Amino acid sequence: MANYIRFDWAMKRMLRNKANFGVLEGLLTTLLREKITIRHMLESESNQEEEYDKYNRVDMLAENSKGDLILVEVQNNNEFAYFQRMLFGTSKLITEYISRGEGYDKIRKVYSVNIVYFSLGHGTDYVYHGTTEFRGIHDNDILQLSPFQMEKFKETEVCKLFPEYYVLKVNDFNRLAKTPLDEWIYYLNTGNIPDESNAPGLEEARQRLLLDRMTKDELAAYYRHLDNIVILRDNITTERAEGRAEGRAEGRAEGRVEGEAEGRNKEKKDIARKMKVLGIDTATIVGATGLSESDISAL
Repeated sequence: MANYIRFDWAMKRMLRNKANFGVLEGLLTTLLREKITIRHMLESESNQEEEYDKYNRVDMLAENSKGDLILVEVQNNNEFAYFQRMLFGTSKLITEYISRGEGYDKIRKVYSVNIVYFSLGHGTDYVYHGTTEFRGIHDNDILQLSPFQMEKFKETEVCKLFPEYYVLKVNDFNRLAKTPLDEWIYYLNTGNIPDESNAPGLEEARQRLLLDRMTKDELAAYYRHLDNIVILRDNITTERAEGRAEGRAEGRAEGRVEGEAEGRNKEKKDIARKMKVLGIDTATIVGATGLSESDISAL
């Protein structure tokens, strides 16, 4: 199997090039379930501010053929307030792309696509979709657009006027890829694209994101990136603390000590899986997690 560049690196260095738009268009088409054609990449005011202001950072901002704004962010490090960061990002984007004096009907649709390589929240799925709806507190009905609003906005649902959020919890994917979206998540998780994968955009990724297309200097920078993104000591400490807390909570709920051990073991395997993706040798993984070599090879 060929070796491919990780998606987070490609996002920062390669996918802004129009020649490579097909890769990102394929992911967005698969995720949003509609044909996405990127008109061009945009620069938000957020992206132009001070580098240290991480709350304003935009990884990639695109405009599709319908004029919708698509914000794509990749986050490697654990951030407990990431949900609020998503909200801040879309809110600021909306205000940036409406001119002073324009009516509210000119507010543009925003899609927020968040690819996270850490345990965000608590849930059993690995792809989540968030929309806004208004539900009656007495009749439990959903507030709908009027016929005039439908005609004016060319939409049939109120939720379509609000930002939509997608969260891809990449590290939680541990199954066979059976759908085009699964094939994409598998690539995001492992950096590998099996020969049988045919989801939109993956063929372009095969052609354009090969490691052997990189220069010596680019490879050196890329490997430094791999060394720094996930396996930092403070991240490992955070993961361990969360695993122990989860284990204690499960143990109290079930009235047995096994819950804590199970939580710790799950956390160790999550860390080991990340380290394997980064190409870190087994001996180092054993030292960092305490798992056996056989456990690590089985991941």
